[in-house]
Amino acid sequence: MKRSLRIMVLVAAWCSGAAAAEPATPTGPVLIVVGPSTHPPGTHEVAAGARLMKHCVEHAENLPGMRAEVSEGWPTDDRLLDDAATIVFTGDIFPPARLPNKDATMARLGRMMDRGCGIVCVHYATGLGANDVPEDGQHPLLDWMGGYFATHCKHHQSVAKVFDATISPAEGDHPVLRGWKTFSLRDEPYYNNYFGSGGMKPGVVALATSMLPPDAPKREVVAWSVTRSDGGRGMGIVMPHFFKSWRNDDLRRSIMNGIVWTAGREVPNEGVQTTLPDLTAFEPGSIEPQPRPAKRN
Repeated sequence: MKRSLRIMVLVAAWCSGAAAAEPATPTGPVLIVVGPSTHPPGTHEVAAGARLMKHCVEHAENLPGMRAEVSEGWPTDDRLLDDAATIVFTGDIFPPARLPNKDATMARLGRMMDRGCGIVCVHYATGLGANDVPEDGQHPLLDWMGGYFATHCKHHQSVAKVFDATISPAEGDHPVLRGWKTFSLRDEPYYNNYFGSGGMKPGVVALATSMLPPDAPKREVVAWSVTRSDGGRGMGIVMPHFFKSWRNDDLRRSIMNGIVWTAGREVPNEGVQTTLPDLTAFEPGSIEPQPRPAKRN
């Protein structure tokens, strides 16, 4: 009897230790950082897009309890940076490359990545120009996010054009692929994106592809992810260019899945389910794209 009791105590202690060893579900917020943008109303709409993503994070119908914070520019509250489970960027070019105090910002972001924080870049925020990278193309985004949109770079040139495009989930069972299917929309899916001189590194996988350009199509990667050696996760997706494209349930679900996955949360089997109010609720400059103002002589 005493031996049986000792065994039960040992088993209970082992189970308690095993439970304690399991990694806790991250509870920090999703931090959405808005960078500068000079695009006309209806395109990019980086601040309105950030508010929309915050709404989706906090009102996901099948994933309650998540929180999001929006910062227009780099946050001044260190607690946000310390606590964030993942950081989402929206803006023209990767925002840390254009915000003030670039070196200090990149160093702080590097410390966030070192502790395993996730990172997501949306549309032009995936981009780096010749002033942002050395001629060999090396940049921390290759490690943090797995690749980038290279614009006017000496080592590589990605392409930005508006197309009627069909976007398809990549093969595999990655959690970001859950619950969304092939869709078509008119948008600006950047292609010929840069993943390093030798192509995708270990841990980097395609999430979405499209046959681009329409006049000479080949399969191009338009969304991708990385699982980093530090335990963190990154995702880049090169849409949406038009604010109205957020209405597309499959595009929105793929982005929300990526945010949830990089935050270390479990993506529901049916994908993250969200319903939007009218897009005017997010206060864009315009829902329909407007032309650029004419240049004055």
